[in-house]
Amino acid sequence: MNYTVEKLLDLPFYTEGPAVDRDGNWYVTTLTGGEIIRLDRAGKYIVWGKTACPNGQVVLPTGDHGVCDPRQAAIGRFGSDGSYQGVVIQQFCAGVDVQSPNDLVIDSRQNLYFTDSIRTHGKVFFVGADGTERLVADGIDYANGLVLSADETKLYVAESYQNRVLVIELAEPGMPKGPVLVFAALPAHPSGNAIGNLPDGLALDQQGRIWVAHYGMQAIQVVSARGEWLFSLDTTLPLTSNLCFLEDQPERKTLLVTGGFREPGPGGVVLITVYF
Repeated sequence: MNYTVEKLLDLPFYTEGPAVDRDGNWYVTTLTGGEIIRLDRAGKYIVWGKTACPNGQVVLPTGDHGVCDPRQAAIGRFGSDGSYQGVVIQQFCAGVDVQSPNDLVIDSRQNLYFTDSIRTHGKVFFVGADGTERLVADGIDYANGLVLSADETKLYVAESYQNRVLVIELAEPGMPKGPVLVFAALPAHPSGNAIGNLPDGLALDQQGRIWVAHYGMQAIQVVSARGEWLFSLDTTLPLTSNLCFLEDQPERKTLLVTGGFREPGPGGVVLITVYF
């Protein structure tokens, strides 16, 4: 295995929320920069949408985007042209306070899962395509990135301050089958400082491996389908926030990776290609 890292973009603000739409357009968010941007491989970009503090985002099959905005305690919806369409949730979900929506994922039925990132009492919520709202999990020490298994029977969640990935087995969409379990422990920063760890965004490849943006480690950690740590990639971004697959073949993976050098900035975006 070897890999290359290509810098796409330097920005004044730390970046998050990498995503790709059905037409192959790439997107990232700038958090305190307030912008959702669309970019290409040449590093050219336009401001596609604006909100107070855009974080994780997901592209819906309609071409609309769902975008977490922790400053507004909301998930906003944007049209395929970047126009703001209103909120999906704000301040409450399933009758529970929502403080800091961070990341989100949709399943094949257009049901939505999202994390609420707070210390010790972080949560995972579910918003069904039919409007049903559920609290899926509580008591997570800063719930962060999340991803569904290919068969959608498992939801993986980064527990940042415990430096690990959790797994929630689902009996049906939005309904846990049992308790939250530890799926994988991650390599720890030699300083022993929790800020040096902090797993953030997650992505799943076709082999069932989980790729973890490891915020404080300037790294992506790759974990097997059984929860065993396999290898690390140096992202060149001292703070590595999130990732998404642009290409996912057995012999080659291409990743759009976000983060930066400090918060609130400067930030960057890199393209990582891994060859097996």
